[in-house]
Amino acid sequence: AMQKNEPKTELIMSRLTPIQTNGATSELKRSLGNSHMKLAEAPRFLQIMANSPASLRAYIRADAALLRGQLTPRQRQQVALAVAEINGSNYGLSAHYDAGKSLGLTQEEMQLARNATATDPKAETMLRFTQAVVLQRGDVSDGDFQALRNAGFTDAEVVEIVANIAL
Repeated sequence: AMQKNEPKTELIMSRLTPIQTNGATSELKRSLGNSHMKLAEAPRFLQIMANSPASLRAYIRADAALLRGQLTPRQRQQVALAVAEINGSNYGLSAHYDAGKSLGLTQEEMQLARNATATDPKAETMLRFTQAVVLQRGDVSDGDFQALRNAGFTDAEVVEIVANIAL
């Protein structure tokens, strides 16, 4: 059963049919090939996204670009866990727990990230900002922003936090 607070995108996605490998176009297979992932092994939401090769390519390319950014893979997973928790996304939590585990995040670190906290003060500042951006739809206070500055985040890192929230 759908949770009452489940995001609308998950409600939409649950009504669509996943595309399996044999239904994918050659262009789509190329996109997945570049990400070292086969469609049949891809998470369900990517299989559903494959209904629109353009959307799937956009997601894969955005993810690949942010992977080469200034935030660490661990920071990206912490942000993703905080966002998934706020959105009530069971799929997102599951996928990002798996990814976090593979990056060496502990169960405790991932549980803290879900609650927008961390034992590391810089990570906690990033997660509190993430929470503020999501809950306040980008209308963050000067204090929220100044906390990032005080923690040493650069303009590039702030932009990447927001980009990872959007992704």
